[in-house]
This record gives sequence, structure tokens and C-alpha cells, in this order.
Amino acid sequence: MRFRMVLVLTAIMMIVIMPLSTVAGTNGILEGIVKDKTSGEPIPGVNVALAELQRGTVTDAGGRFVLQNIRAGRYDVRFSHIGHRAHLLKNVIINPDLRTRLTIELEPTDVELNEITVTQEKPLIQKDITGTTFIVSGEDAMLLPIDNVVDVVRLKAGVTLEGNIRGGKTSEVLYLVDGLPVQDVMGGGISATLPNSSITGLSIYTGGFEPEYGNALSGIVNIVTKTGTNEHRAFARASSDNLFGVRQTSKTNEFEASLSGPIFQNTLYYFGAVNGFLTGTRWWQDFQGVVNTPIDKTISGFAKLEYLFTPTTHLAAQVLYSDHDWRDYEYNWRFDLSGLPPERRTANRIAAIFSQSLSDWFFYTASISRFFYKSKISNLTKDEVAALAPYQYDFLLRYIVSGNRSWRMMNSQESYSGKIDATLKAGDEHLIKFGGELSLYNLNADVIKFEPRKTYFGKPLISEPQLNFSSAYNYRPRSGAVYIQDKIDLSTEEGIMVNVGLRWDFLDPRAQRPAIEAIPVSDSAYTFNVAKMVNAGIKQQISPRFGASMQVSEKSYLFINIGWYFQYPLFDYLYTGLDRVALAKGISAVTGNPDLEPERTQAFEVSYRHILPLELVGSVTYFKKETRNLVDAKTFIPGDSKLAGNFGFAEYVNNPFAEASGIELTLTRERGRWVTGELSYTYMLTEGTSESAQDGFYIAQYGLPPAVRTFPLSWDQRHSAKLLVNIVTPWDLNLFVLSEYHTGRPYTNYPTATGWEPVKGGLFSQNNARMPSYFNADVRIEKILRFDWWSNATVKLFLDIRNVSNDKNVRWVDSNGKVGGELEDPSGYYIGRRTRLGIQAEF
Repeated sequence: MRFRMVLVLTAIMMIVIMPLSTVAGTNGILEGIVKDKTSGEPIPGVNVALAELQRGTVTDAGGRFVLQNIRAGRYDVRFSHIGHRAHLLKNVIINPDLRTRLTIELEPTDVELNEITVTQEKPLIQKDITGTTFIVSGEDAMLLPIDNVVDVVRLKAGVTLEGNIRGGKTSEVLYLVDGLPVQDVMGGGISATLPNSSITGLSIYTGGFEPEYGNALSGIVNIVTKTGTNEHRAFARASSDNLFGVRQTSKTNEFEASLSGPIFQNTLYYFGAVNGFLTGTRWWQDFQGVVNTPIDKTISGFAKLEYLFTPTTHLAAQVLYSDHDWRDYEYNWRFDLSGLPPERRTANRIAAIFSQSLSDWFFYTASISRFFYKSKISNLTKDEVAALAPYQYDFLLRYIVSGNRSWRMMNSQESYSGKIDATLKAGDEHLIKFGGELSLYNLNADVIKFEPRKTYFGKPLISEPQLNFSSAYNYRPRSGAVYIQDKIDLSTEEGIMVNVGLRWDFLDPRAQRPAIEAIPVSDSAYTFNVAKMVNAGIKQQISPRFGASMQVSEKSYLFINIGWYFQYPLFDYLYTGLDRVALAKGISAVTGNPDLEPERTQAFEVSYRHILPLELVGSVTYFKKETRNLVDAKTFIPGDSKLAGNFGFAEYVNNPFAEASGIELTLTRERGRWVTGELSYTYMLTEGTSESAQDGFYIAQYGLPPAVRTFPLSWDQRHSAKLLVNIVTPWDLNLFVLSEYHTGRPYTNYPTATGWEPVKGGLFSQNNARMPSYFNADVRIEKILRFDWWSNATVKLFLDIRNVSNDKNVRWVDSNGKVGGELEDPSGYYIGRRTRLGIQAEF
């Protein structure tokens, strides 16, 4: 009954806003004023046209104009008026969720003259972004020495080497494609990749994201895709790191191609792109004779059709596909690599997006999508995996010499989502955005997983029964949200901007949780029993957001943002091990809890940005965030035993606390004929009482004391400095340099001499030491080739060198502080130098 009431309320609110409703983060607004260059007076009746979109409007009595619902990208805007010289403004950038403002001066004339052509420069400071946001164009992303969009995120201030944003876990970042999520809702992280050539731009929110975005604690990454135009365009790229006898190679080959254009001029457009990334990995030599190269294969594709009923009414259909097929490598399995199971992740999404501008002041977008994601480990059947004997170690219990890992997974997640967003410009002061969404999930898990018990130092306890993480479930949860936001501009040109908004979300787990009772069997021991099953309640969350910007001087701005954010726990934490058969047998090492509360963060930031000489922009940002209700596993031990699983009961609970604070300094130059780039420095503190949802379980397994106060988390990189420089030369030779420095991450120094017991007198204290610092530099060099016989083409030869100096950067150490542990595992270091040569053509 409670869910029905919530569902009815959500439906009513969505129906109310439906006629007034853009998919979040794909469209922007172009507005401005046209004046007479001589008198300075506004000019009414000026024609404003975007020929590429067949869109236009006319300035009002005050010389003002507004064009809403413009897809993010770059456009040419033409201004014409009788008695004035025509003006063509090229390269006008429309960013998602933002207003692009223009002030145009037309030159009066009594005779017909050629139009004036001017190239628009990107504003040095975007005044209506009150939180920390980085906007990266698709063209700029293609210049970077990176492999995918996830790599772009870690290049920004406040982001660690592993992709943690402002002290949060990597799973606390929400990834969107055209405003629709591509998340693994069961295991966490992004579930699909896109061809880089299909990307118009990225909006990366590391702080203060607006109420249209939910279910994320640390950051939002919104990827906006390309669409076709009235010109046929083609793109092709290929590269390899295994040419000309290069010794340091991963046998990596990549190809990509895209094609776009009109099917019917001005009416129906197409776009399609495909990418293949094939690599032998850094371990291809060990895999020889076991698995054929490539060891790791990723194929991704994206296609779109867009139909224009009118210049202001669009219908787009898109298909996204991603397939990742690989084998993991573990150094202690190097003599039995065939015993490691193959893995595969496949994702596909189909979506329809309808967008309409009802006036110059109002537009809406409605979308519906189906997303399917499948995770597979092992080609064996369930019976074959269940019959596997534990794999065998050598005499010293260091290497696995025979057997197979007992792990089989066949998980799938299917989601159907409907989404409506609307933007209403109420006068010159208010830009109101509101919308709602509803998602229905179908989650299936079928996991058989046995792991040997180990000491804290990694030595297997071969005489002990294996831990059983097997689980099977099928649940159909539902979630939804509505939000409203008002961007209040107290000065149409410069001054104060206020963003205020509210978001309400709900999640109905549609499951039951076990009520566990302890039954004493002696004075010092007890067993556990499932007394009954209790219905899990509907979880709700209200998240207010507030931001403001203020002009301090002609070139200085102050920004303040405070917000409450939330994220529902991963569905694996809710449902794993809850099937009745598993509960009856007591075989699941950790049991899910569908009554888990949302994880909640309160974040604050203040930023000062100033325009410096040479078109440099400097900024300083202070941020602080506190996160509560994080998920961990609480283990209830029967008697004096240190073992869980069959011998105890472990359940996911809301308990841990984390906090992060820091200062970010950035110096950017986005305009410049020869040199552009970004220099950033971050000082950040990240502490908490737990690092992962399994911390409590394993701490209890090892018989170690749980944390009673906060400690530095393993991604607590105190000092980070990053440099990105793009140098354009007059010889059609471009150079891009990316360099990073990070101080060492924490690890737990808890020495052992035997691998079973700590050294005498050793005290366990989590993350009480630090690894060495990290430094890396990557370089990309491009040579542009031009041909008189192919004037409409751009051909580039490029050289992409990762880790130029071949530094041996430490990735992990054991409890003795030894890189790579007892076996001196090479994965204890990040990968060395790799050099990739390629060619790219666009025409």
C-alpha cells in the first residue's frame, strides 16, 4: 500500500510536468542582446539564425533574443538587419545545462557590404556554474594520451590516480550518456564504453552538482554524443604499440571509424561509430601457449538516427553496444594460468528521445530507454564448478601449480527508464528546470564462488574449509525521482547568480530481509537461526541544493555551494545470499540486507576565480564533505571462533563514517594561439572508519581489532600536481604533454616473518604507513598532413608515448612494505613505457 501511494504520487507529478518538460545535460540555451555599434542602442527586429539547425528568432523591442533547446556543440550564428551590416559569429559553444550569452554590435550602413565574420571565444569564467565543473570538448579529449573517457576524469583537480573524486570511492561516481545512466547497479562502476569519435563533449561535476542529478555521492560524468548534420563526414583512426620491433609492448592494436550525414537533407540524419581495442596486456608473454593473443578485447559501437519534424521538434533513436572479453592475470597463478576463468561483460542500450520547443521561453524532452548488462565468469556449468576440488599450491604455499578457480557467475541486469525534463525561462531573472524519472529493474544473479581462507598476510589455510560466497537471486526493485531548480540571475549581464533546488527520490527494494536470532549452545558459544522474513521498507531521500556566484571585481568571482547528496547501496549489498536455500544451509559468507539506508553526503565548497594577464584564469577552491551510512559487513561470531560463513553470520549494515577536505589550486589557459593547458595542485585529507563493504567481514576473519576511530583511507593522496600542456606550432606539428605527481598512498604496515603470524609485539593499525610517491609523464605528438588533391581532408600521424621516462612507480606493497610482496610480483609496479604509433583521417 505504501508503494502504491508513492507510485501514484510520482505518476501524478510526472503527468503534471510532462507537457512542460530536456534529457538532463544534453541541451543548452543561446541568448543575448544586439546593439547598434555607433549609438549603443538595442536593435529590435534583428534576424538571428543557426543555419545548421534551421533555427532562428528575432530580437524583441529591447534587442534581446533567446533560443532554447540547442544541442551541445559548436555552431555558427548569423545576425542580419536592414540598415546594418550582417554579422557572422563562428564557433559559438553551447554547453549542456548552461546559458551561452552574446553581446553583438552591428555596424550601421546604407549600402550592401559583405558580412563581418568573427570567431567567438569561449568565456574565461562561466558565471552560472556555482559548483566545480570541468567541460571538455570531444575534440580536446581526442588530443589527450588516454584510452577512454574515464581517463579524462582522473586528470582533473581533486581526483586521485585511481579515479576517486574528493575522497569518495570510485563507485560513488555516476556516469551518464546523453543524460541516461550506464551504471552497473549490482557491482558498481561504468558498464559500457563509447567510441571516442562519438563524443561531442563531457561535463565532469566534482562538486556542487545540481538537483537534476541524483544517486551519486562524489561526482557526475555526463557524456554528450554527436548527431548527423547536412554534410557527410567520415573519420578513421588506427594505432599499434607493436611496430618496428619495439621491445616494450603490450601487443595493443586499436581501430575506430565513424560516419555521419543526412539521409534526407534538413530532415533525417544519421551517425554511427565503432571502436575496437585489442591487447595482449602487459602479461602476454606468460599467456603464450595458454591463451591466444589478444588477451583483452573491447568492441564498442554507437548509432543514432534523428528526425526533425520541424526545426524545434526532434525525435532521436540511439543504440549503444559494448562488449569486453578478457582474462585476468595473477602472478601466483603464472604456472597454471589456464585455471583462471575467462570473463566477459556485455552491455547494450536502446533509447528514444523526443524534444520540443514550444516557445523561445520553454522546451521539454521526454525519453524512454532499455538498458541490458550481462556479466559472465567461466564457461563451466554449475555442476562442473561445484565439483571442482580446491586448487593445489607448491610446497612453500607460494604458487598455484594445478587446479581451477572455483568461480562461476552469470549475472544480468535489465532496466526500463522513463525520464522527463523541462526548462522554463521566466523573464530575464529565472531559469526554472524541473523533471522526473521512473526506473524498473530486473536483476538476476547466479554465482558459485569458493575462496580458500587465508591469513592476513595472504598464506592459504589449506586445512580449513573454503569460504563460500555463492548466491542466487532474482528481484525487481523500482526507483523514481522528481526535482525542481531555479537559477536566479539578479543581473542579466554580470553580478549575482543563485541556484536553489530540491530533489526527492525513492527506492522500493521489493524484498524481504532475514530476522536472525542467536541461540545459545553453551556459556561461550551460540548458533544462528533465521527466525522469520521481514518486508523491507521503501527508502526515501530529500536532497536540497544551494549555490551562488558573485562578481567581486571586474575580473574576479566568488562561488559558494552547499548540498546534500545520496546514493542507494549497490543491489548486490541488498540481495546477495538471501535466497531461501542458501539461508537454510547457512552457506553464504556474507548476507545482503534489503533494508539498507541510502548512503548520505553533505558537501560544502567555496571558490574564488580570477582572470589574470595572458588570458590565464586562476582559481582556489576549499571543499569539505562528510559521508554517513556507508555500507560495511558486520560479522557475528559464534563463541570464540574467528571464522564466519558456515561458522557465523555476516550481514551488510549501515555504519561507517568518512570525511574529506582539501584545497584545489588551478591555473588554466583555454585561449591561446600557440599554448593552452592546465596546471593544478590538490591538498586533500581523506579519512574514514572503513574502506569497503567487506572490511568488517575480513577483519573479523583475521581476528584483528576493528577500527574504533577514523584512519587515512587507501586513496588518501595528500598532495597531487597535474600539468596538461598543448603546444600548436606553425609547422602543422602539435605537442601534448601530460604529467602527474602524487605523494604516496597509505598501506598497513603489519610485519610478518612467517606469513602466518605477525612479528613479536606487532600491533595492528590500519594504514599506518605510506608507499613511495608517484610520477608519470605522457606525450602525444601529431603531424598534420595536407594534400592539394584532397583539400577537404585532414590526415594526422601521431606518436603516443606513455610513461616517457619509464619510471617504476609503486602500485602496491605487502604488510612488510615490500613491493610486489613475497613473490616480487611485477604488478606491484605500474606499467612501464609504451609507445603507440597511429594514423587518423577525417573528411
